[in-house]
Amino acid sequence: MNELLEIARQAALEAGAVIMKIYTDPSQDFGIEKKSDNSPLTLADKNAHLCIMRYLGETGIPVLSEEGQHLPFCERRNWHRLWVVDPLDGTKEFIKKNGEFTVNIALVEDGAPVMGVIYIPVTGILYYGISGVGAWKETPSNSPSMGRTKENLPIDGKVGRGSFVVVVSRSHMSPETEEYINQLRKNHENIQLVSSGSSIKICLVAEGVADAYPRFAPTMEWDTAAGDAIARAAGKHVVNVQTGLPLVYNKEDLHNPWFLVE
Repeated sequence: MNELLEIARQAALEAGAVIMKIYTDPSQDFGIEKKSDNSPLTLADKNAHLCIMRYLGETGIPVLSEEGQHLPFCERRNWHRLWVVDPLDGTKEFIKKNGEFTVNIALVEDGAPVMGVIYIPVTGILYYGISGVGAWKETPSNSPSMGRTKENLPIDGKVGRGSFVVVVSRSHMSPETEEYINQLRKNHENIQLVSSGSSIKICLVAEGVADAYPRFAPTMEWDTAAGDAIARAAGKHVVNVQTGLPLVYNKEDLHNPWFLVE
């Protein structure tokens, strides 16, 4: 598992570098296209996908990537182990240039995310976790000679802030989410809302910066698999709102149900 984690880490870091090359190029128009569901697709999405596939292809484990070919369930159902990848999660945030986008790589076994890597290219922060082992946050040092600092998740001191922190989507705030927050106000005197894009929201709960992340709006498996793995490895829960059960991956329908991270 450690060898696969290192491959995923290197894939995420290099994909992040590929993305940043486009993100910081003043002459680049991002090559924005519209996919069949009307969501945006950029040159960075495509290039990051190709970069990640070069790494993961060496493992011999099949890959389900947002930007790759989505094989029919009759074939995927035989995949007891697979990579679930979003090469650029938060394409809208990338286009807005607010920095809140990530590279997501997860390893799924028998429907459960057992390893996850999330990289935030703009900040250089890397989150990763392995089921039953632990979860970590790596932050680049201000001094190149110092390398990267590594902390276990959740991070001591982040919990017990005096307020109940709810992280919400910057681009997808639904009426149902607002109703959930209103219900929380009945039990918590001080509710603080934090807006963020992409899978960073799940990482904030795993880290202990936030207490809950309700997602009562559409998402796909590649949006959540890596964050789900990291959250679980950090001792958090990512559950289907209706059933209270963990999310399942590599389903026939790749849409997630509404879920709650806490």
